[in-house]
Amino acid sequence: MRSENRTGLALASPYALFLLVFSLYPIVFALVLVFLDWDLVTSPAFAGADNLVTLVHDARFWQSIWNVLLFLCIHVPLQIAVALALAVALDRPLVARSFWRAAFFLPVVISGAVVTILWSSLYATDVGLINRMLGQVGIGPIPWLTDPAVAMPAIAVMVTWKNVGFYVVIYLAGLQYVPKSCYEAIDLEGATAWQRFRHVTLPLLRPQTALVVTLSTINGFQLFIEPYIMTGGGPLRRTLTPVLYMYKNAFAYQKMGYAATVGLALALAIFAVLIIQRRLVGKAEVA
Repeated sequence: MRSENRTGLALASPYALFLLVFSLYPIVFALVLVFLDWDLVTSPAFAGADNLVTLVHDARFWQSIWNVLLFLCIHVPLQIAVALALAVALDRPLVARSFWRAAFFLPVVISGAVVTILWSSLYATDVGLINRMLGQVGIGPIPWLTDPAVAMPAIAVMVTWKNVGFYVVIYLAGLQYVPKSCYEAIDLEGATAWQRFRHVTLPLLRPQTALVVTLSTINGFQLFIEPYIMTGGGPLRRTLTPVLYMYKNAFAYQKMGYAATVGLALALAIFAVLIIQRRLVGKAEVA
């Protein structure tokens, strides 16, 4: 073996070891757990396909999938609309523009638990700031986190607020590559500001929009901290998510094998949804 090859292998070995220990091993271990019955105390026992059969007939799991799909139907369009609007606004000459860009990105770097606790206080039915402000205009208090019909949309709004700064950066990066000649050409035709946005900005930002949709979907399926702290999965399991359900099975019910089965199903669900999204986005880009 040449000395250059030995040097390359030596330099790559720490990363390869890290990959094996922290990536490949957990994946293989999780796949093995799918076929085991293990409560973290006694020795694992082979369960065959029992966990898979239980998952198919588990109403709570399917409820969690429906909950996260509802979350995505609210969160993804709202995330795109808010992030794109802020990016277009911040791309224009503004006083203290760097400050505003940093301000909108700040919630992204704040701990998710801290943000969730803050919004729990804002959503409080009796003493929350949001209901106090609504009371000033004659609107009664809304049970944001205790009404089954309102809890998940409320969480979707909060998650959008926390993550919007990251997607604003993505859209701002895309706006830097929009040719100025396109705006100049459409301005010569007497286009309005909406027509500039509709026929130039929006079509040229399709790659960024596809990225925002993909990342928002992945993050949505991984929703955990917000329902765990704010509602615990309630009321009536309307905010129970697959990751929260997996956590409860693993550490509350001590069903490690079934928790791994839920995780496997979640990974497959994310993969399927992303494949569908990519095909739909690809057709839209061709059109």
